[in-house]
Amino acid sequence: MEVSRARAADCADTPLLLVPVGALEQHGPHLPLGTDSAVATTVAGRTGLPVTPPIAFGASGEHEGFPGTVSIGTEALAAVLVETGRSACRWAPRLLFVNGHGGNLPALVAATTLLRAESRDVAWHSCGVPGADAHAGRHETSLMLALAPDDVRPELAEAGNTAPLAELMPAIRSGSVADVSPNGVLGDPAGAGAAEGAETTSVMVAALLDAIADWRVDEQGRLGV
Repeated sequence: MEVSRARAADCADTPLLLVPVGALEQHGPHLPLGTDSAVATTVAGRTGLPVTPPIAFGASGEHEGFPGTVSIGTEALAAVLVETGRSACRWAPRLLFVNGHGGNLPALVAATTLLRAESRDVAWHSCGVPGADAHAGRHETSLMLALAPDDVRPELAEAGNTAPLAELMPAIRSGSVADVSPNGVLGDPAGAGAAEGAETTSVMVAALLDAIADWRVDEQGRLGV
């Protein structure tokens, strides 16, 4: 059920509300700006649980060296998440933020920690699979070929910086993604395909459903640890 299309009466018995959290940021020359929002919304939507429209602006300051990126920053995003939780929890007894962008994590931790301290049953969960490349490489390109192929421009796909993310993070934190990758890609989209993206989506949905069923939340508000 999409909450935006539901009636108030339909929401009265909602046991758990999912809120996708994405970003509007560059994903190389070949993927759309809303990639993270699309992934989070799809994964949340395929659980069959009530899902809101995505929070589409995230904390993406590291990508502001590229046109199209719009970041509201960690502090503002945390405030949006807190007020979203406070409002939704007036009628939904449990709420889960389904995150599609790694840069949102500090805001998610801050917001869910506060909401839980206020006795609200709120948590966050990130979409991802082990071994995936960092940004706009084969992993995300495959996902978008499965989820929104018309929004992908494969003729523009090219490798970026393929070094491990851990090696790149100091430079990214002190500067931006543009400092380590002129095309904004961290990885290599070569070999990406819709079948791989569909399988990855299924894995992420299954992981989310397992985490929801177990509902174990750590001290930082993360679900499924």
